[in-house]
Amino acid sequence: MNVTFRQLKVFEAVARHLSYTQAAQELHLTQPAVSMQIKQLEEQVGLPLFEQLGKKVFLTQAGEEMFHYSRNIAHELSEAEEVLEQLKGVRRGHLILAVASTANYFATRLLAAFAKQFPEVTFSLDVTNRASLLQQLERNESDLVIMGLPPVDMPLVIEAFMDNPLVVIAPPTHPLVKANEIPLEELRDEPFLFREKGSGTRIAMERFFKERGVILKTGMEMASNEAIKQAVEAGLGLGIVSIHTLELELETERLAVLNVQGFPILRHWYLVHREGKRLSPVAAEFHRFVLTEARFAITRTD
Repeated sequence: MNVTFRQLKVFEAVARHLSYTQAAQELHLTQPAVSMQIKQLEEQVGLPLFEQLGKKVFLTQAGEEMFHYSRNIAHELSEAEEVLEQLKGVRRGHLILAVASTANYFATRLLAAFAKQFPEVTFSLDVTNRASLLQQLERNESDLVIMGLPPVDMPLVIEAFMDNPLVVIAPPTHPLVKANEIPLEELRDEPFLFREKGSGTRIAMERFFKERGVILKTGMEMASNEAIKQAVEAGLGLGIVSIHTLELELETERLAVLNVQGFPILRHWYLVHREGKRLSPVAAEFHRFVLTEARFAITRTD
């Protein structure tokens, strides 16, 4: 195939947006120019890469395969550019970081501290749920991922860098707030607010109580820590969240941490990337920064 980088770049944009119009806007091209590049690429490949049903654009099977390779080629070119820039003595580049929604409470502080050392570096930060993080790791879409419960069935490099204690929270008026060493049995009749299935916090929570033979009373299922905190504050039940998400609520006394036996559940935050992945110079520097300075950087910005 005599395929040009320009054709691959245009194809990748259309495949990512599933829209010729949005790809044209991103690349500052006209829509006919985008269509021409795709047509020429399809002629080189010898197979249709897109199909249009009504107003919607879909990837064909050949398009799915081409999308996979075009992203890898784009990543390699970006990595080559950063390596060459480093050889010139320029400390700049772009970091693609994905973090669990719970980690966002300190991830932005990490980036702020890193940016002070390397002001020319730019960032893409995706704050998302566990399912999306696993998908990004599977597709090798991010440079690095910060999460609380890495998968064990994927070839990954996993490194713990900070504690992540999970605590039981309640509204300040709850009768158990002033109690000490609350037995787990006393929580059986309390409605609990759960994170969505698949959440790292929920997995840890369910494992903890199952190992101790305690079945919790399920209240509501919620998709974010913010929703759980607000529901607990409103008196809809108790919740279990990372202590890192509670700084503001504890300072303003909108929530309280219960002194429950066996708590906090001790977990860790992990820095994760695909095994064998060649980290760009910027990603490698951020990797070093997180493993050696994360605790201090977060404390300094408090």
